[in-house]
Amino acid sequence: MSSLFSIIRRRTIWYFAIIIFACSCADNDRKTSFGLNSELVAQVSDREIGQQLKSEDNAEEYRVTYEGEEGPGKGKQIVFIATDHEYRGEETLPALARILAKRYGFTCTVVWALDDKGYIFPGGSNLKGLDVLKVADLMVIFTRFADFQDKQMQEIDDYLHRGGPVVGLRTSTHAFKNSDNPNWGHYDYKYEGEKSAWHGGFGEVVLGETWVGHYGKNHQQASKLILEATNKEHPILRGVGSAWAQCGGYNAYPQGKDLKILARGRVLNGMTPDADPDTTKKELPVAWVRTYQLESGTPGRAFTTTHGASEDILNEGFRRILLNACFWGLEMEEEIKADNPIDFVGGFEPTTFNFEGYQKNVKPSDLEGWESVIMPRK
Repeated sequence: MSSLFSIIRRRTIWYFAIIIFACSCADNDRKTSFGLNSELVAQVSDREIGQQLKSEDNAEEYRVTYEGEEGPGKGKQIVFIATDHEYRGEETLPALARILAKRYGFTCTVVWALDDKGYIFPGGSNLKGLDVLKVADLMVIFTRFADFQDKQMQEIDDYLHRGGPVVGLRTSTHAFKNSDNPNWGHYDYKYEGEKSAWHGGFGEVVLGETWVGHYGKNHQQASKLILEATNKEHPILRGVGSAWAQCGGYNAYPQGKDLKILARGRVLNGMTPDADPDTTKKELPVAWVRTYQLESGTPGRAFTTTHGASEDILNEGFRRILLNACFWGLEMEEEIKADNPIDFVGGFEPTTFNFEGYQKNVKPSDLEGWESVIMPRK
């Protein structure tokens, strides 16, 4: 996909080529030839560059693409949408993207929300560049209470209508808080309006659950994932012996077509995997799959987990679940091997999840390449 700057460069080269050609014409034709060609160049350049500005709106500033070279994912595109306030999804998603690109050949594009200086701003809604969803084979989303512009919402809606597979992490059950948007308010996590098929918003309609509340004390009680015995042969659980997550549990009661619970959360009395269980808490679903379908849309696969903080993926079992879920969403179950490599690519130095502790002054371009640190400290 050409960037805006590439297009401007090509138009400029073309422009000067025509000028040189025009100047080389005979004197008696020069004025007519130059006038005609320069007018044509001005019309085409202004129109096409203007359209590009309007359609992309500096989209490349908001995203980074990791190009896989070889592997079963060669030729497939995964788009990661990262903007949540607390759980450092801006770190989780590029780390997963680099693994899938480098080790399996996928082309992985990560899109972040930015502040007015172009720095990554977790939880923000200034996010552009979702036109890449037009060619996406999988969407991985980690957003919270987002209120994107209509154009970006249209890209998401188009993707979902064609039944594109979705992997949703943690706060994506309440991905949108945009009830005031007359065009997209039905995506809001509390939507109960006239569109009855959209009650519960994106979370309930696509992922199977919206925001209900915390289950246990967040930041004080971690979770051990108990694999569901009846679905232990599911491809997403292949090679997963055990798993745990540092972020606390959510109340979750997922529903939907083809629903399969893959794991339940055992609330722990502490923030380490060996902490004693909280025996006052039942084990609620924390990972599941289902089939979603928008009105007038095509059915699609969805995987959801109520965990996913950046430190959660330090656990190999949980990280494997997420990577396997991407293969499953793409209907590539035969490529899910129990010993698939899941090592991080480049430096991964996650930040402990909290509202105020994100790494500031980081631009998407700081995360380009295989060796850049996620996240740099500045």
